[in-house]
Amino acid sequence: MSDILAPPPGASGLIRSLAHRLAGERAELPIEGRLATFAGATGWLNSDPLTPEGLRGRVVLVDFWTYTCVNWLRTLPYLRAWDAAYRQAGLTIVGVHTPEFAFERDVANITARARGFGVEYPIAIDSDYGVWRAFANHYWPAAYLADAEGRLRYHHFGEGEYAATEMAIQQLLLDAGADLPDRDLAMVDPQGLEVAADWRTLQSPETYTGYGQAAGFASADSAAFDRPHAYAASRRLPLNAWDLDGTWTVTRHSAVSKEPAARIAFEFHARDLNLVMGPARNGDSIPFRASLDGEPIGAAHGADTDADGRGILDAQRTYQLVRQPGAIGDRRFEIEFDGAGAGAYCFTFG
Repeated sequence: MSDILAPPPGASGLIRSLAHRLAGERAELPIEGRLATFAGATGWLNSDPLTPEGLRGRVVLVDFWTYTCVNWLRTLPYLRAWDAAYRQAGLTIVGVHTPEFAFERDVANITARARGFGVEYPIAIDSDYGVWRAFANHYWPAAYLADAEGRLRYHHFGEGEYAATEMAIQQLLLDAGADLPDRDLAMVDPQGLEVAADWRTLQSPETYTGYGQAAGFASADSAAFDRPHAYAASRRLPLNAWDLDGTWTVTRHSAVSKEPAARIAFEFHARDLNLVMGPARNGDSIPFRASLDGEPIGAAHGADTDADGRGILDAQRTYQLVRQPGAIGDRRFEIEFDGAGAGAYCFTFG
């Protein structure tokens, strides 16, 4: 996804923070600026509109997200845990939902996904990027931490550094006079898409199907874009290449199937394969079947497929299609849709 920062978690900042803590010292957090305005939000969930002035006296963690972003999803268990552990002590998490794809601007979609994710803290709906610009932000996910006086004191882009972030939260709460009798760090039990990537085996990058950002499309032909075109998938693909089979319309942001039995093939190397996709028309339900190397997925099925690789495309979201146990190697993934109108946007891996 554009501007998503998702490197393997860095260790240097965490090691420094832990060293200070073990030595009984307090690592002074620098002043990085002021908490920016939320005035650009187009709506709010779980809260009345919030302002920096109204939040004065509370520690504020501003978290930029968009609901299909797997990198943000893998941070979500910690956000929920911090909200549960520190809200009463003076922490307010503000989730700023800034969309990447057009369907992520739909308030009903945002509301449904937030409820499904168990997000109970305030959400600023940032469909016009007003809050994004106010913070001069460039990344999903991105976290900005402000003290009780409204001063920005810490930030982190991407996944990881959870212990360092939580220790910064604790320090600012203590500075504000909070009583934290239990300073143990949060323990989480992520499931499904929230499980951290296996960075050691991950060799496949995030890959878009829309021609605006597509890479690795074996049958790419600009003359065929923005209109229905019959594709024939290559029988053999190099690593991290993908192809279409059947009639598809490839647009700037997605590829949309135009007939039953249309397929996508991808040669990948990762434990997990996910696909951002959804029916072109709200309310449609399109069965699909996925395979690995031409065989049923079996024990490698994801949260949104069964052992036969079957699943239902009924919402615009991120689907986890493959989670492989055991050794990881190059595999050919294919997904076939039983009906027209399946929109595929972006492959992600973990």
